[in-house]
Amino acid sequence: MSERRYAMTVTVESRYLPEQSRPEDGDYTFAYKVRVTNTGTVPAQLISRHWIITDANGRVVEVKGLGVVGQQPLLGPGQSFEYGSGSQLATSTGSMRGSYFCVAEDGERFEAPIPEFALAVPRTLH
Repeated sequence: MSERRYAMTVTVESRYLPEQSRPEDGDYTFAYKVRVTNTGTVPAQLISRHWIITDANGRVVEVKGLGVVGQQPLLGPGQSFEYGSGSQLATSTGSMRGSYFCVAEDGERFEAPIPEFALAVPRTLH
């Protein structure tokens, strides 16, 4: 199998923030930590993001913008960039997925998929 010249691998961990949520008002806040790793063989820069956020009622919100947390990191092969952010839902569960638009040092453009991950209030036993 040949090595991919242009590739970013994205992993995400999410957690519920009860101290910032108001379930009685339909306001659930989640934090997530993203790690983007250049798994290709050419340096590449993350230019923009596209998120698709879906709540348990099927309501979809799309978010597009330049960079991540105000940055457009340039990653050499094997380098990673981590950042944290958050999202609010009107339901106790939902999901996020999306993609990053990247440009390699040689001018090649490509997308890095962000695998779908869950946003969920942990279940409690009474």
